[in-house]
Amino acid sequence: MSAVDLANLPVIRIHPADDVVIARRQLLGGTVVASEGITVAGLVPPGHKIAVRPIAAGASVRRYNQIIGTATQAIAPGQHVHTHNLAFSHFERAHEVGTAVQPTAYVAQPATFQGIVRADGRVATRNYIGVLTSVNCSATAARAIADHFRRDVHPEALADYPNVDGVVALTHGAGCATDSEGEELQVLRRTLGGYARHPNFAAVLVVGLGCETNQIQGLMAQEGLQAGARLHAFSIQDTGGTAKTVARGVEIIEGLLKEANRVQRVPVPASHLTVGLQCGGSDGYSGISANPALGAAVDRLVRHGGAAILSETPEIYGGEHLLTRRAVSQAVADKLITRIRWWEQYTARNGMSMDNNPSAGNKAGGLTTILEKSLGAIAKSGTTNLVDVVEFAQAVGARGLVYMDTPGYDPVSATGQVAGGANLICFTTGRGSAYGCAPSPSLKLSTNSALWRKQGDDIDIDCGGIIDAGETIDEVGERIFALMLAAASGRKTKSELHGYGQNEFVPWQLGAVM
Repeated sequence: MSAVDLANLPVIRIHPADDVVIARRQLLGGTVVASEGITVAGLVPPGHKIAVRPIAAGASVRRYNQIIGTATQAIAPGQHVHTHNLAFSHFERAHEVGTAVQPTAYVAQPATFQGIVRADGRVATRNYIGVLTSVNCSATAARAIADHFRRDVHPEALADYPNVDGVVALTHGAGCATDSEGEELQVLRRTLGGYARHPNFAAVLVVGLGCETNQIQGLMAQEGLQAGARLHAFSIQDTGGTAKTVARGVEIIEGLLKEANRVQRVPVPASHLTVGLQCGGSDGYSGISANPALGAAVDRLVRHGGAAILSETPEIYGGEHLLTRRAVSQAVADKLITRIRWWEQYTARNGMSMDNNPSAGNKAGGLTTILEKSLGAIAKSGTTNLVDVVEFAQAVGARGLVYMDTPGYDPVSATGQVAGGANLICFTTGRGSAYGCAPSPSLKLSTNSALWRKQGDDIDIDCGGIIDAGETIDEVGERIFALMLAAASGRKTKSELHGYGQNEFVPWQLGAVM
């Protein structure tokens, strides 16, 4: 049977051993699914699961040939399988190491994109000037500085600097009322340091208040930053108040624009791409269409010498054994399992469960447990080897697939990835997440064509053809890889056109607010 013929079936079977199939469209009670020998009992929404065999109460339920939960009651063939009869359950997972490692078939002639080569040899995909803050108290001043250069409000401000993508203020709600020697402050400084060094910034201003816990000199010392032509730092209290601070910031940026505008794009190998992988507003199709298609693009990127960052630890939970099989060493696998154990302890001491992760929208889209969501989320990492595991906002130097420990909350997770060096984000969604980030462009991939038709001004590429038009995962993966190169070369993404990026800078706040 051809791919087009399969696309006409009312359901999708992922693996022969699965206990469930996935509805391609809304199915009414009485619908006969001849390919499975079942009759649908009751209404089943698109993207939701249908039992294909009797499942006893207490029995494990499989999708992707992996356990996604335990039946809370007996389930008959044809019945809808969801939160009313399926629950999260703990089960033992064999963390085999390296059993799926395979040689990487690097291409002889890597693809190229039009990148911006900085003086130190690093390559940028965008050319911004950034205004960072040490503390929430300096956020208003930082935004006022950046707003002076908004093209939609003051088009004349950057009229003579067409090669500057903009001036952005990345503010946050932390920086004080925390342990001056604690992990909370160290992680915030690591995040700010990663942004201050990011090649997508031609220059950076750091604006502080003056009396905060996150002293600018402490930030500079921890992160090895040096004031100079590319990095300026000052505080409101030392400058003499808000108005003088804004005026000083505007004056500094006006002096930086001419040099920042001198850049030009030149062909560079795709090995200079570091792509952060995100999925949010997921649905029952995420693990079937957009995520595996992004995984196919990741496999291509790695063969061309690039790097991809998989993250969102609560959203790989229950499927981490699939990643340890791809770990290139015991040490890499151990680092991943250590982060999994940390998350189990972290949620427990905060009175939460790892299964608290799926949102209302995830469940409405057909995802029932974190186990099910995780298995689909891991698909966006492709099949390549796992070469390293890093903590939140740590610099990513390895090429290939790297895991970064982050929360599942997309703005926080992507903030860590960009701090680690991601110069492009790829974000899959089945529900229509509204997201973008600065200074790295973000591509949005829809899991289904209904979302593309409804919210196409937010989506860069539709992967729904895998579900309903006979497209293959590899074909869509090739299109995604081409779009990565185009976006890295300067093509504006949908989120950039909408002006997303500044509000989505959200450092991870780990500790107590004092």
